[in-house]
Amino acid sequence: MLRGTGMFDRAVRQVIDPLLEIPARRLAASNVSANTITVIGFVFGMLACGAIAMGAYGIGLVLILLNRLADGLDGMVARQRQASDLGGFLDIVLDLLFYGGIPVSFAISDPSRLLPAIFLVYSFIGTSGSFLAFAAISARRGVTTDPDGKKSFFYSVGLMEGTETVLFFLLFCLFPMQFTPLAWTFAGLCAVTTIIRMMHGLKEFR
Repeated sequence: MLRGTGMFDRAVRQVIDPLLEIPARRLAASNVSANTITVIGFVFGMLACGAIAMGAYGIGLVLILLNRLADGLDGMVARQRQASDLGGFLDIVLDLLFYGGIPVSFAISDPSRLLPAIFLVYSFIGTSGSFLAFAAISARRGVTTDPDGKKSFFYSVGLMEGTETVLFFLLFCLFPMQFTPLAWTFAGLCAVTTIIRMMHGLKEFR
């Protein structure tokens, strides 16, 4: 989980980014800040969590998509105006709160889902912790995945990234009765991602 070079991230970005280019330019021209879009997206994410907790999975699905739309727009607006450290900070922190809130909300909706939800959130600690640790050390070494230095973090390799996370969240909403096997599968793939990043870190920082 979290941005990186997952199985589908690059392919999806190649399709979505051109579609978001025009609205992002209009927002930037209207002096709408990237941070404002980030916060609005977070509000959508928290509303999604509330809807899911109440069993309104269809509404939750729509709100998750709105959250991800905002997440795509804020980065593009930031690059057109000027990326900031505050923007990068907000983007990561609010995304983590959103990501963790979704499985918790499914557990609230049905307490029988508590165990897989706990392990899924625990697996997020591994993916996000390894991501941020790798990014922090890479930043200290002056290493970036963006030759222009526009990104706030080094985007490290992994199996489960942003696109894959959203895919599982949408599957949770579409097939809530299958949350338990889907969550266990997702948690296992997140564990693999953590191991990949640890091996990458051992190789790069030795």
